[in-house]
Formats: sequence, C-alpha cells, structure tokens
Amino acid sequence: MKVVVMGAGIIGVSTAWYLLEQGHEVTVVDRQKDAALETSFANGAQISVSFCEPWAHPSAPLKVLKWLARDDSPLLFRPKLDPHQWRWGLSFLTQCTHAAFERNVTQLVALGRYSHESLKSLVAQTGIEYDRLERGILHFFSSTRDFDAAAAGVTLMRRHGVDRRVLSRDEVLKIEPALRSFGEHIAGGTFTASDESGDARVFTQKLARLCQQRGATFLYEHDIVGFDAAGGSVQSLRVGDQLSGERRTLKADAFVAAMGSFTAPLLRPLGIYLNIYPAKGYSATFKLKHPERASVVSMIDDTRKIAVSRLGDTIRVAGTAEMAGYDTGLESSTSRVRCQALVRRYEELFPGVADTSEPHFWAGLRPSTPNNIPYIGRSKLGNLWVNAGHGTLGWTHGAGSGRALAELMSGVQPALDFGFYGSEAGQGLRVATA
Repeated sequence: MKVVVMGAGIIGVSTAWYLLEQGHEVTVVDRQKDAALETSFANGAQISVSFCEPWAHPSAPLKVLKWLARDDSPLLFRPKLDPHQWRWGLSFLTQCTHAAFERNVTQLVALGRYSHESLKSLVAQTGIEYDRLERGILHFFSSTRDFDAAAAGVTLMRRHGVDRRVLSRDEVLKIEPALRSFGEHIAGGTFTASDESGDARVFTQKLARLCQQRGATFLYEHDIVGFDAAGGSVQSLRVGDQLSGERRTLKADAFVAAMGSFTAPLLRPLGIYLNIYPAKGYSATFKLKHPERASVVSMIDDTRKIAVSRLGDTIRVAGTAEMAGYDTGLESSTSRVRCQALVRRYEELFPGVADTSEPHFWAGLRPSTPNNIPYIGRSKLGNLWVNAGHGTLGWTHGAGSGRALAELMSGVQPALDFGFYGSEAGQGLRVATA
C-alpha cells in the first residue's frame, strides 16, 4: 500500500517507520527543512509513563481561575474570539470529574506502557543514540499540602501497574544529590525508576534518516495546499514546493494526518472536526558550567510545573502552557516573562551550575485535547487516518502511537486497551491488553 504521511515530527516519523515495518511504501511531507523542527524540537525530553496524568482534574478549574492574572502561571488561558478555543474549554470542564480523570488515566497509561516497550525495542533494533538516560523521573514538591495530595496519584498509578514510589525529603536528595542546595524547600517527592529521558529531536531526525535508507521519500519544505476528495475517500494531496514554487499532486492508497496542532484546521475543509487546540509550551536550554554539579535524573518541579532534564553537557528546562492560539513567537511581554521564569527557577534550584546568561529559548505548540487522549485511528473518509492530539506526551507516546496506527492500517489489532478514533460511536475500539 502506498501511504502519504503529513508531518515529520516524532508522531509522523514514528508512523512512517512502522508503516515501513509493515511493508508499505511511504512518503512524508513537511513544511520544514528537516524532521522535528516544530513541537518535537526542544521539548521537556521526558519519556514519562508514570506521569501521564490529564490536565483535566476536579481541582483544575479553580487553579486556572487563580492563574488568569499571572503571566508566569503554569497554565495560562487567554480567551480569544475563537469558537474552537471555547469549544475546547467547555469540553475540558466536562472532563474535570473524578470519574473522567480515572478513565482518562487508564487509557493514557495503557498507551504509555505500550509506547515505552515499542521505543525500547526500536532503539535495540536500530542503535539510535539521543542522550538517553535511563535513570527514572523524580517529581519533587515544595508544598506539604501538594505532597500529601500526590499520594493519591501514586495509589492510582500503582493500581495501573506503574511503580511510582513516595519519597521523603532525604530520599529525594539521595536519588538526586544535586538538589541539596534547595533541600530545605523540598517537602518530599515521588519517583519512578522505569521512566527515562532523551533528546526527541535527535531521535526523530536519526529515525527519519533510517526511514530514508529503507526507501521512504521525505518532501521537506513542502506546504500542503489542499485535498482532492470524492466518494468518501481522499483521492490525492496537493502540495507546493517552497523553493521552486512548483505544485505537485500526490496520489496514494492512504493518507495520515500527523501535523500536531495544525491537524485540526487542516482537516476542517473535509468536514472533520477534531477537538485539538494548541497549548504554547516554552523551554530554555543551557550549557553547563559545572557538569559535575548538575542533575542527572530527569525531574519535575511541582511548584512551577516544569521539567528539568540533562542532555549531555546541556540542561533543558521546559514547561508551562499558554492557551492563546497558534503564535510561537518569543517577542511578546508574556513570552518574555515566561522564558525568564524558567531561568530564575533553574538558578533557584541549581545556583551557578549552568550558564544562564545565554539561554536558548524556544516555544512550540502542544496539540492538546480536552482529556489528553490523542486521536489515533481512521477518519470518516475511509483512507484518511489521524495520529494527532498528544499534548505534552508526544515524546512519551510517539513510538506506540506510530506502531498502533501502522498496525490498524495493516488490519492488525494493537495489543492495548485504548479508545481508537473512528470506531463505533466514536468511543474507540477496546482491545484486551496482551
């Protein structure tokens, strides 16, 4: 089968890889000059099965209201005259119940575990190196109240087979001694040894090269102009070469939309309305002045809702979410405040360890759904498939999402309990965990 994949981020390239594994002919289209130059470029670097918790929680609405006036808040909702934003927001509120939270966690953990096993097998098969650290993920708390509340989350995750442990302050510092200068402010933490970290951009670009070596065609610097659809299916995809201005028509047996936040507007002209809205996330990457004093365990700072990950001789600090449309610029006053907040927090945690005078700032759009469950499956147009809406978990769920969609497209039922898009009543196909 000839397949065109739209998007060369971690989701699109993973999908391409597994389609090749299934014996299909693959073409990948992306508007950038290389793979992983948008949302996959400089994310938090964490592969975190144990922290696949939805944003939608009974406590979330009140927190969001409190954060509205703060430019440096972990989740900033900027209301716009955008019906898609309001649709997303109202749907988000319906997911802020205990029942919905647990239902969503069940699916996210199932996909996370399936994806992690897929990633480990893929790395063993290919030998890709990407500053991988298999040292677990540490979640530390500065608030005793938040630390106590975290115990409920640990119980829930352990019920789903995730070995997340509750730690005292001394145990936190034993796992990551680099936090000692901040130790008096730590109430406790949680830790999952099976989680890991690594550079998503490096991994994705190397996987794209391997796809090319196996015969996949990558059309970089090509814009998607539109679809030709008839008879309940897509006949072809029209693309434009940014360099030459030439337009081409790509015909295929099947098409995959994996363009992150841009998947939703891309498919609306076809009458497909995905409830995906961009959450602008920020990161700062620093060179280390004192590598021997830097952290080596990937961690989450609960107070600021940021991730801190070691990538060789650099440190990546990433987090926050701004629901304010499709802008990725760093020039606005809000963006400057949010970027500088990352720098200040790192210096509070690890004073003098990194060169924070010349940070590399970045912002990307996380394609978020109200319940954090991505769309993976067949659209109402029979040969158009979707792999999008992974929010902050694209790196965590990338390999598994690509594998699952490739299996579905090949008539194979993925071995996980997950609600695949396009199945009966829109609720998804349930498959027993292998």
